Order: sequence, then structure tokens, then C-alpha cells
Amino acid sequence: MSDRKKYTQKYKEDAVELVRSSGRPIAQVAVEIGVNEGTLGNWVRKYRQEHPDEFVTEEKAPVPWEEHQKALAENAKLKQEIEFLGKVSAFFAAKQR
Repeated sequence: MSDRKKYTQKYKEDAVELVRSSGRPIAQVAVEIGVNEGTLGNWVRKYRQEHPDEFVTEEKAPVPWEEHQKALAENAKLKQEIEFLGKVSAFFAAKQR
């Protein structure tokens, strides 16, 4: 005898609609409604395949070059600060012994 649960089509549609309307992750909704995450994911994937026009994503404009360069410079500076703080903390830790 199988322990697999059978879900009605209406239940599946309602579960998919809950994922779509709430904007929450499939995993979170699956826990709330007591369905396996993979099962709910399959229902959502099937719905997306059947209704591709409802899942049009907005294309985001690329980041301007100057902003990208500024972020890279800031990232490099922060890496240097972390490296320096690591060396300083090692120095003081060694001095305490």
C-alpha cells in the first residue's frame, strides 16, 4: 500500500496561486500547507510552462561603468582593511601571551 497523498486539481491550483500572490519562496509555502517542497515546486513549474506570459521578468538596466568601478574600488579597500585587522588582532593576541 502506498502512503502517497492525492491532491485535487483545485488544491494544486490554489497552492500555486498562494506562491504567486504571496511572493514567498516555494519552500516556505510548502511547509505552511503541509506539502513536500519538491511536489509544490513541480506544480509551480508546470503552471509556469503552461502560462509563460504571466512570468515575464523585467530586464534590469546594466549598472553604469563608473558605478561598477566605484564598487570594485570599495571592495578592494574593504579587503585591505580586513587583512589589516586580521594582522593587528594576531599581533595583539600574540602580545597577550
